[in-house]
Parts: sequence; structure tokens; C-alpha cells
Amino acid sequence: MRRISKILSKEDHRVPDLALLGNAGNLIFIPFGGGHVRAWGQRLAPLGLPEFHLYDRELPPETDLRVQAAGLVNERDQCRAFVTGKRCLENYLHPDAIRSAGKIEVRFDDFDCLSKLTARELYQQRPGETPWQLRARRSQSRMANRAKRWLCTVAVDHMTPQLLAERDPSGEILSWMLAINEILKQ
Repeated sequence: MRRISKILSKEDHRVPDLALLGNAGNLIFIPFGGGHVRAWGQRLAPLGLPEFHLYDRELPPETDLRVQAAGLVNERDQCRAFVTGKRCLENYLHPDAIRSAGKIEVRFDDFDCLSKLTARELYQQRPGETPWQLRARRSQSRMANRAKRWLCTVAVDHMTPQLLAERDPSGEILSWMLAINEILKQ
């Protein structure tokens, strides 16, 4: 989110530069990284501060839990929560950005596990390795986690507003940025 906001804020003054605001101490990012998502919907409420929550949609039945958590947040003043329309935030990346970043071709749709597909493609570039399908599930998972970090840093830096518009024609990401901007103005 920080990286994509930096890219978008250069062309749209309504989009806050989240990295700049975070570095200035005006925002705090708290990745919940798993656990009980519904608890996160209320965990910070006692602070009485404005909040913005963004939950990856994932797949059912997890989706329903995330929608419920977002609902809890949205019931409070000065708080907004969204559930992505795609499986994960990285699914908004454009294949051209991934290709530019890693010289790999990854075909995916809105609900594929892009980190796993990317991990497999990056792994298969290494000659002489054990075939991907013979790797232990834990090994594949570790590689997928590294690929997720790579997608959310290196690949995002290859995005442009035009590529984002192609992957996000309904403007979800822009709506999240504008919601953050509204919260900041309160």
C-alpha cells in the first residue's frame, strides 16, 4: 500500500503518500499477519483513534470472517474497513510489472495464489534443482512467502497508474486511498 500510494500520489493529489505519512509519525501500519481476523475488527477500538483496515479476501470460508471483521470496524466513527475484491493485494499487480521485475511470465487470475505461482516460476529458473512438485510443502510455502515479499516490494515498484488501471478497472485501490485521505482530514 505504501509503495502503490507513492506511485499514485504523483499523479493524483487526492492520494496520500502513505510512506511519507508513516515516516512522519502520522500513520501506524499494523499488519495482522493471520490470527483471528474478527478479533482485529475490535482490537484497537479502545484507543478511540481513527482506523483504516484492509483485509485480503482470500477464499471461503475465510472471506466471510473478513467481511464480518470489516463490518465491525465500519460501525465505529472515524473508522473504515474494506475487503479486497481480489484474493490478495498482490493480485492487483499487472503481469507486465512482474515480468519487468523478475524476467518471469506468470499467468494468474483474481483468485489465484499469486505468491505460490511466482515462487514456482522463480524456482524453475534455477537449473538443476529438484522439480517444484517434488519439493516439500513446507519448502514451497517458505518460497511462496519470499515471493510474496518480492511481489509487494520489487514488483510493485514496476507498477504505473496505467498498469494499475488495467488490473483495477473499478478503482478499488483508489477508493481505499481516498478513504484513508478522508480519515486523515478528520
